[in-house]
Amino acid sequence: MNNDIFRDSIQDLRPTVWIGKQGCTETIVEEITQQLEKKKVIKVKWLHNTEVDPEDLAKKAGAELAGVRGRTMILVKKGKK
Repeated sequence: MNNDIFRDSIQDLRPTVWIGKQGCTETIVEEITQQLEKKKVIKVKWLHNTEVDPEDLAKKAGAELAGVRGRTMILVKKGKK
């Protein structure tokens, strides 16, 4: 049941980071990191002509990759261990 609530909230989430033709720059990684400090979950989209490795980007931003669909990824703030 908890996953259903999480999935519904993700569907309503609007992308807050757009990756353009320059790709995954340090500025994009910094923006993702800053947004994850404020929010627990963010949605990231990228252009069709841009190659993005979602797992690598999540690792660089210190986030967990919750899912990828098409050219959209969901990143979740890592919990403290």
